[in-house]
Amino acid sequence: MGKSIAITEGVAVKVTTQFRADVSQVKDGSYFFNYRIDIENQNTFPVHLLHRDWFIFDSLNQPEHVSGEGVVGQQPKLEAGEVYNYTSGCEIHSEIGKMQGFYTFLNLLTQEVFRVDIPSFQLVFPGRLN
Repeated sequence: MGKSIAITEGVAVKVTTQFRADVSQVKDGSYFFNYRIDIENQNTFPVHLLHRDWFIFDSLNQPEHVSGEGVVGQQPKLEAGEVYNYTSGCEIHSEIGKMQGFYTFLNLLTQEVFRVDIPSFQLVFPGRLN
């Protein structure tokens, strides 16, 4: 399990990853990972998560860009000091990959839109490390 943290515009994003041997098909070149995201609003004003953009890199395939509204079907609003978390997953087709991206947030006090970085994190099949 790996961890990555980034703080942008007063919003902290922590990512924790886990390889899922139970749903991966290693013999067929399918490697599945869960990632848990913790988002903490360290500002003194409320924020609203509007959009996400992911860049998925797989060492044997073309990079993929995934873009859409919210996260896991939600567009959470976070008060000052509040934390929101969710878990999602990603499948890659090689033993080594990584993900990174950004969220688009709205400052609910000023109505300004701003970008928050999602730190780069590794997706590595544990058997590759031996």
